[in-house]
Amino acid sequence: MPYKLSANLAAHTSDVRAVSSPSDNLVLSASRDTTAISWTRPSSNVPFQKQAVLRAGSRFVSAVTYIPPSQGAPEGYAVTGGQDTIINVFSLASASEEPSFSLLGHTQNVCALHATSDGTIISGSWDQTARVWKNFALAYELIGHQQSVWAVLAIDSDQFLTGSADNTIKLWRTHKTVKTYTGHTQAVRGLALVPDVGFASCSNDSEIRVWTMEGDVVYTLSGHTSFVYSLSVLATGDIVSGGEDRTVRIWRDGECAQTIVHPAISVWAVSSMPNGDIVTGCSDGVVRVFSASEDRWAPADSIKAFEDQVASTALPAQQVGDVKKSDLPGVEALSQPGKKAGEVKMIKNNDLVEAHQWDGASGQWQKIGDVVDAVGSGRKQLYQGREYDYVFDVDVQEGVPPLKLPYNASDNPYAAAQKFLESNDLPLTYLDEVVKFIEKNTAGVSLGSGSNDYSDPFTGASRYQASQNTASSGGASEFMDPFTGGSRYRAPVAAPAPAPQASAPTGDPWTGGGRYSGPSAPSSPPPSQPLSMKPIDLPVKSPLSFRQANVPAMQSKLYQFDEVLRNEISTSSLSMYSKELNLIDETFVYLSQAVAKPNEIPAAGAPGAEHIDAIVQLLERWPSSQRFPVIDLARLVIGHSPNSYADPAVRERFFDALFSAAEWQGQWTVPIPKMRETNMLLLLRALANAFREDTKVGDGKWVERILERLGEAPYTIFTKQPRIALGTILFNFSCVCLHEQASINLRTAHLALILEILATERTDSEAAYRALVALGNVVFTASSTSNPLSSPQAEQAKQILANLPLAFNEDRMRAMAAGIRSLL
Repeated sequence: MPYKLSANLAAHTSDVRAVSSPSDNLVLSASRDTTAISWTRPSSNVPFQKQAVLRAGSRFVSAVTYIPPSQGAPEGYAVTGGQDTIINVFSLASASEEPSFSLLGHTQNVCALHATSDGTIISGSWDQTARVWKNFALAYELIGHQQSVWAVLAIDSDQFLTGSADNTIKLWRTHKTVKTYTGHTQAVRGLALVPDVGFASCSNDSEIRVWTMEGDVVYTLSGHTSFVYSLSVLATGDIVSGGEDRTVRIWRDGECAQTIVHPAISVWAVSSMPNGDIVTGCSDGVVRVFSASEDRWAPADSIKAFEDQVASTALPAQQVGDVKKSDLPGVEALSQPGKKAGEVKMIKNNDLVEAHQWDGASGQWQKIGDVVDAVGSGRKQLYQGREYDYVFDVDVQEGVPPLKLPYNASDNPYAAAQKFLESNDLPLTYLDEVVKFIEKNTAGVSLGSGSNDYSDPFTGASRYQASQNTASSGGASEFMDPFTGGSRYRAPVAAPAPAPQASAPTGDPWTGGGRYSGPSAPSSPPPSQPLSMKPIDLPVKSPLSFRQANVPAMQSKLYQFDEVLRNEISTSSLSMYSKELNLIDETFVYLSQAVAKPNEIPAAGAPGAEHIDAIVQLLERWPSSQRFPVIDLARLVIGHSPNSYADPAVRERFFDALFSAAEWQGQWTVPIPKMRETNMLLLLRALANAFREDTKVGDGKWVERILERLGEAPYTIFTKQPRIALGTILFNFSCVCLHEQASINLRTAHLALILEILATERTDSEAAYRALVALGNVVFTASSTSNPLSSPQAEQAKQILANLPLAFNEDRMRAMAAGIRSLL
């Protein structure tokens, strides 16, 4: 019998990211709505009911698993993990909303959980580790993966499998790596034991592999057309998979036996019950149960409603192939049976193009959607296994097939053009021409609020953004994905803890895009890491920083650019010399350790003056379009190794080189070229890192020089992200001045920039707020020392404070402005 809908479990308000179904009458689900839910039924003939909502925090819940009953927990435990980095263990027999145990240790999002029958738990995290917990205490930390650990599987209480964004799978005995399995070409997202064979894995490369424990691939299952997120194995040995192509697929004897299309973009999770039923969790927030047993099927009208919902879904053309409407057959083509389960056929039905899929189990074509084409306004195109807003055909020579130019609306056109030229062995002299082509053919694409203006130059993801819409909620998400840099890094908090997080955009951490938005997600991307959304008291002592990074991506890009320069006769002299290469290598080794474990002193030696000199040399001679990884490298050195440039002469040359590399001395005309915008943004973030809690101003001349140069740029020329970075510089320096008194001249220059921003800014509240808190720190310092503000400065500040709350109607603005006025 084919699988058909058995039940819809609807209570979550955002994506269901994980499900577990340990018995025929218990389902656990975890969601981005910050909750996990246990669903129960007394028997298979009675509908599931929501038994308990498990809420231990205010952030996304990413993973859930189950521990069988034991003494003290007669109904077993639900184990959850998520963005708050804590693993919470709830007794399902308890009416308490508090977890029975909270397991601490991970430093980033806990994205995978599994447990054995004896209560051993294994967890995987974006912090690149897996951890094994016995008796609710840490037993082992599994260290060895180079990227996030997205999948974990306990074989028994002492053997474990882990899958990672570094494309590998590892077998562990206790805390030691026994074997590493390679073969997937993208991140490994799911693992499942296959009895009498070994295990199965699924990946962003759209493939499922079945392995022996010795490392042989028994067979590969190909059929999904996008990322495969989750796996489960039925008692029959059939494999169930779910992924980004909206489908759940049942695989039998190496072939796809049935495809179940969902009315949602992503099938994030699948699980199987002992009775053979399948449970799914999707981006539409619904948990669904499917059964091959007719007596457990939902009523006919419910099944019909589900099928109609699937059929009414608008299906992007790239999910089913390119469409040329005139070549498509009519509805009569559906009279011919399909060749295999999951085969998709497009037909022309009057003016509509419909996609139908062959259901091998029922022997019928099932409509799965109306095919639409909306490039640049929501449609994604797959190219070489990745998704893009655009994939252009570029004719470079008559009679030669066109080349493919992939591009995302959030990409830097220069970076995309450079990558295109390099991958097709074309001269860099075509760079400007390709950039013009991109800009011409993507004009008018809306990027929402504009906070995607600046993206990670190495991955294209918006790694400096929080996942919280601060305009409509109370707090900032502190997480960014360490693999792509997509909207998930922990940002430092400068004040009391942020308010609880409300609904947040559900951007995919693998692309940095917001295409998985749930029903409650805001329609536009959020601003960069907010300082605080709650009113805070003066002084605010802790600076913010831009110290996070995808170091391997940065290193790869820098070396890629060096290779390009080396291979062109006209630019070969600009490439790195042998000694420079060694020094840059050593710098990356140090930074990799510093970024991975920011609270520990790296074992590698810190960069010294000669390492700074190597960076300066590259800044001074590399072309503008290839400087951004070098400027970003400088940002990390400044953030993680301030002693490297502590010598005044070294510091002066270092900062001068950074300003020059960002073309700060150039003409301030609109529009600023995109490459220059990126370089300037990275410069500003580097300067923000220069002012830490332990920064020594000394004679202040180096700070005066920085403030003087910042004042050369007209504030109105900047867009959102540079404004926030500039506000961060001024705020951070105000924190430094709380413990080291600045000269009157230095304070005057600092205050002038702060007041200019507050008098000018009328669109971005976060930039204005950072400058406002900087003003508060300056006024607090002046009022508590013998150096009060001058009368003109105080009057100008009072006038600005009176007008600012009118421009930004936020409690934090009003409270901060009132606090500052009381000090003046």
